[in-house]
Amino acid sequence: MDSSKEVSDEIFPYIRVYKDGTFDRLAGFEVAPPGLDPDTRVDSKDVLILPDTGIFARIYLPSSASSAAKKLPLVVYFHGGAFIIATIADPKYHASLNALVAECNAIVVSVDYRRVPEHPLPAAYDDSWAALQWISSEQARSEPWLRDHADFDRLFLVGDSGGANMSHHLAMRLRDDVLGERVKLSGIGMIQPYFWGETPIGEEVVDHGRKALVDSWWRFVCVSDKGGDDPVINPFADGAPGVKGLACKKVLVIVSEKDILRDRGRLYYEKLVESGGPAAAEFMEIEGEDHVFHIFDPSCERAKRMFKRLASFINSDGDGA
Repeated sequence: MDSSKEVSDEIFPYIRVYKDGTFDRLAGFEVAPPGLDPDTRVDSKDVLILPDTGIFARIYLPSSASSAAKKLPLVVYFHGGAFIIATIADPKYHASLNALVAECNAIVVSVDYRRVPEHPLPAAYDDSWAALQWISSEQARSEPWLRDHADFDRLFLVGDSGGANMSHHLAMRLRDDVLGERVKLSGIGMIQPYFWGETPIGEEVVDHGRKALVDSWWRFVCVSDKGGDDPVINPFADGAPGVKGLACKKVLVIVSEKDILRDRGRLYYEKLVESGGPAAAEFMEIEGEDHVFHIFDPSCERAKRMFKRLASFINSDGDGA
């Protein structure tokens, strides 16, 4: 980081932008290689899935895969980072997904996407949609780990924060697109989803500091003049499509008690229930924790409890509870 350059903007805790147009990311730039994790015995490898944009996915394989009596659920995972930081190789995400895969006994495809500011939105959404198209392709079905171990008929989306937001938009797009005829989602796991709005609700009404902080995150990446009421970040703003017809069988919304995004996640769950489906809605609140706590400490007891709930959600044959 160059302390001699004049700063034009700093979006804490993600990025510092200089007046000459350059920038430094303040977090999420560390790299962990794929491979066999000695603690969980989960294996992983990186695969180029979208050559035109250089997008890779990291595929995770639980140790039980080779001896399983039947193929395992397939989870497409989208990481968070406010669309600004983090990648599939982030050590914190890598450790968290090793723990999640071991608990869920599922095949996970963690998808990268292009980030702001190099690639303004909707590049991240375009990449996530293209990744779903890849999942539906013969190329994905012929990838050795997926071919041998993944049940494409038990397909889930899971994401945290911005990744959960993208999962919502993917399911809404599947509702109306021909791809929805080939890609059938069994469910979506939303971990502390990143939704927002101009008018404060819940804790946002009294927590002015964190409301302003999240406002700054979104305004840095928002490409419209609607701010927090852009339908991308607020699915219940005027003109937004809401959640009616969300193209999946069930949704699990997970929030954390101390997270400023908690009330938006709860609202999303309530709107899902009010919509009458077709997606059945489940809800979990983690007491005493803040946003994406499980990324920072995937071995803590509350993270383990959350992973167990996700495992039950993914491996259950029912359509919701």
